[in-house]
Amino acid sequence: MSDFSSSGSDEDLDPELELHDELGGTLSKWTNYIHGWQDRWIVLKGNTLSYYRSADEKEYGCRGSICLSKAVITPHEFDECRFDISVNDSIWYLRAEHPLLRQQWIDTVELHKAESGYGSESSLRRHGSLLSLTSAASGLSTTSASSFKKGYSLQEKLAEMETFRDILCRQVDTLQKYFDNCADIDSKDELHRDKGEEIEFNFPTSRPDGDYLLNNNNSSKEKLFSVDSLKGSLGIDFKGEAITFKATTAGILSTLSHCIDILVKREESWQRRLDKEIERRRRAEDAYKAALTELKKKPHYGGPDYEEGPNSLINEEEFFDAVEAALDKHDQIEEQSQAERSRASRQISLPPDTYSSISTQKYLTKVEEMVQSHMTYSLQDVGGDANWELVVEEGDMKVYRREVEENGIVLDPLKATHAVKGVTGHEVCHYFWDTAFRNDWETTVESFQVVETLSDKAVIIHQTHKRVWPASQRDVLYVSVIRKILSTNENDPDTWLVCNFSVDHDSYPPSARCIRANINVAMICQTLISPPEGDKEITRDNILCKITYVANVNPGGWAPASVLRAIAKREYPKFLKRFTSYAQEKSSGEAILF
Repeated sequence: MSDFSSSGSDEDLDPELELHDELGGTLSKWTNYIHGWQDRWIVLKGNTLSYYRSADEKEYGCRGSICLSKAVITPHEFDECRFDISVNDSIWYLRAEHPLLRQQWIDTVELHKAESGYGSESSLRRHGSLLSLTSAASGLSTTSASSFKKGYSLQEKLAEMETFRDILCRQVDTLQKYFDNCADIDSKDELHRDKGEEIEFNFPTSRPDGDYLLNNNNSSKEKLFSVDSLKGSLGIDFKGEAITFKATTAGILSTLSHCIDILVKREESWQRRLDKEIERRRRAEDAYKAALTELKKKPHYGGPDYEEGPNSLINEEEFFDAVEAALDKHDQIEEQSQAERSRASRQISLPPDTYSSISTQKYLTKVEEMVQSHMTYSLQDVGGDANWELVVEEGDMKVYRREVEENGIVLDPLKATHAVKGVTGHEVCHYFWDTAFRNDWETTVESFQVVETLSDKAVIIHQTHKRVWPASQRDVLYVSVIRKILSTNENDPDTWLVCNFSVDHDSYPPSARCIRANINVAMICQTLISPPEGDKEITRDNILCKITYVANVNPGGWAPASVLRAIAKREYPKFLKRFTSYAQEKSSGEAILF
């Protein structure tokens, strides 16, 4: 909005002509719900407010106008740039570009509104007197307190009080001169009595014609002097001065009442502001406390002092919260990625018919030992003296744990049993072992590659896992082998087994970037077939895969025992369900692989 413009002269305008100046500026005016706010040229002249489509279209006439005499100007409660002007049922909704400009418009409109009334404060300053004092004969002009228009500015009211003070001081001086003159006359009267005058004077009384009379002893009234004698000597109209004095005092009382109202409104306004400020401060303090509490729950610290280790500044609860949050985020990212695309494998494998001759026999010997160990001990029942503890049971899936610690490091063996319909043991182990499918179901791996191919059923793999802050990143170097174990009893099914166990390799020594973990994991599967009815062929509805999964993991570094156990209890069932669901979905519709 442009500033006010005036069609009058500069700042030295005659105050008497001030109201006749034309002030104009641009405001946004609400038109209707279709066109909303539109810029309009607003003109203020005298006590009339008019608006035009633009300043250039004034010659075509205004599009509307209102008289400010009975207008109500209302600043908007929430919009700092808006104010409304209403006269009866007509309301103008106006907006300035800035709160200061809005206030400038409001003050100017209020001033012109007040100027439209009789006896306003600016007229007091112009004339220097509240009344045009004339004699009784010429007709006395008076102003009652009700004729003053209420002002909205305390500064204006204080200026009005100063004008009243000047008028009142002059009136007091005038009345004092009158009373002094009366006292002189009374003194002369006493002097005449002292000289033996026979006429006894009483207090003078006035007649309707303005003359003053004295009473004698015979109750006969004689004219002593007329008020014209006082007027002639002092030029004072006592009756007029008395009425003026009364009007002035009434104006003072009215203005004082208005000042009190303004102060009360200001006090209420400041109290509301104070209450709002107190409420803002309370909310800010609550938000600060909530943020501080949240920060303590889920810290985002940096630096080595907060990393994994026995001297970490993070307590076990915070450590667990951070790891759990990171795992949830990894799962969410993996679900989105899986839904959008099929992830490509990042392995670098050697041709299947090319086998390395470096220490191949040593690794294969170790493979045979690990396979025999798992077939001997992993399939044993969880009862007896093994001290297996059931920690999770979801349908056919059960997860057991034995608590073992060495040098403060948690080495709890885990064992899970599960039964999955519609898939064979061979298929389950194939998807678990073959690196071509690894990235389809494994969500914790950042990258892996085949280091060496020992045979068509055995490879050495280096695998780097995603970091879960504040835990350090881990990598694993292990031999992965798939093997079919024929049953020695014709009534028992054959067994498929995948065994992954850690080894050392000269090409991949431990690095400073990752902590090298050690694993000994086995997926052992047996296929149970229920005979179909009659001569029908075996379908996947007749197949049930019995799975035993065992895992012995040494994390390779320190972490809170409670955290490791809680995470293992949470993640292993999720992993087993995710993988078996993938195997079922992958094999569905394919030829059965026994």
